[in-house]
Amino acid sequence: MVASCFGFVLIGVLQALYGPSIPALREEFGLSPSAAGLGLSAHFAGGVAGVLLFDRRFGRTGNRRILAVAYLLMAAGAAGFALAPDWPLAILAALLAGIGFGGIDYGLNRLFATGFGRRSTAMLNILNAHFGVGAILGPALIGIVGSEHYPALFLVFALANLPLLLCLRGVRDHAPQPASADTASADTASAETEARAPYTGAGTPVGAALRSVLAVFVTLYVLHVGIEAGVGGWEPTHLESVGYGAGAAATATSVYWLMMTVGRFLAAPIALRLSAQTIITVSCAGMTACLLLAAIPDVAPYAYAGVGLFIAPIFPTGLPWLSRVAPGARRAGAIVMAASMLGGVAAGPALGKIIEWSGVRAVPLILAAVSAACLAATLWLTRTTRRPSP
Repeated sequence: MVASCFGFVLIGVLQALYGPSIPALREEFGLSPSAAGLGLSAHFAGGVAGVLLFDRRFGRTGNRRILAVAYLLMAAGAAGFALAPDWPLAILAALLAGIGFGGIDYGLNRLFATGFGRRSTAMLNILNAHFGVGAILGPALIGIVGSEHYPALFLVFALANLPLLLCLRGVRDHAPQPASADTASADTASAETEARAPYTGAGTPVGAALRSVLAVFVTLYVLHVGIEAGVGGWEPTHLESVGYGAGAAATATSVYWLMMTVGRFLAAPIALRLSAQTIITVSCAGMTACLLLAAIPDVAPYAYAGVGLFIAPIFPTGLPWLSRVAPGARRAGAIVMAASMLGGVAAGPALGKIIEWSGVRAVPLILAAVSAACLAATLWLTRTTRRPSP
């Protein structure tokens, strides 16, 4: 578990290293801003491919081997990015690192979602909180050594992956099925029966119901990741447009990411007492309220911090909920995670187009509308997956 959490610190560091390295990349390879941004785009594209590729291997290849291959691919890609003599090779290396990133992200999330019984939601929040630790650490390291030394950081990152290969002996080669996890707990069995009830009645067709639930889960994940990326990308611009200085706006954005990390640690003990449905419903409602408050200039920085706190539990808490309500849909988790990555990629240009029409000051209101859609999706899922009255 400790090694897995450290692995999530590493994937957080990797994703966060590309952006602060852009000035040095532009100077070294003579790139335009958009061309330099292709490094992160290639990383995300590789992440989607990694999720889908490694999902196909689950059940056919042992979990230890899958995670080992993912760590090696990420290490090789990071080293290749550091040593690439030209930009096309650097892009290919970022794609390779992204494939490993996707395999680790999907593989560990899947194992934590199915391997801890009632504690899965809490453990997933702890696991994903360490991603935030890495995301904060990456830019800090660039700030300490300077962006011109980015190759050294990518090489150190590549080497840091290798000791984790020695810790995979504690990973079970075949994860237990969600329905059998923690079978000694009557509460767990009851909760899982309740969650599966609408779809597992004798002789009841399940295909259409499962497809509807999966489609709404995908919608929830795409939209909430879009909000996450939208706040991270546009909060500084919005705060500057309402009178804050560039330094204050940048600091407020850092606090937003910090609060997201803190929120996942705080959600872990709460997840042992409250259902996933309750946690995500409260998170979406709080996120919507904070985004509406962010439209008020005097409280905007604090409201954005609240968004980070409320949005934090949604991604890790939704995965075990999905595995309970769709235990027979083996690829459901992979589809949702891949879609969430695509949501992060699409959020920037989509939000940018809307802002061109409405203006930067409308950013929190636009995101609040998207957040309200997340809340509606959560309420629909809660009602649909509730056990019917006898």
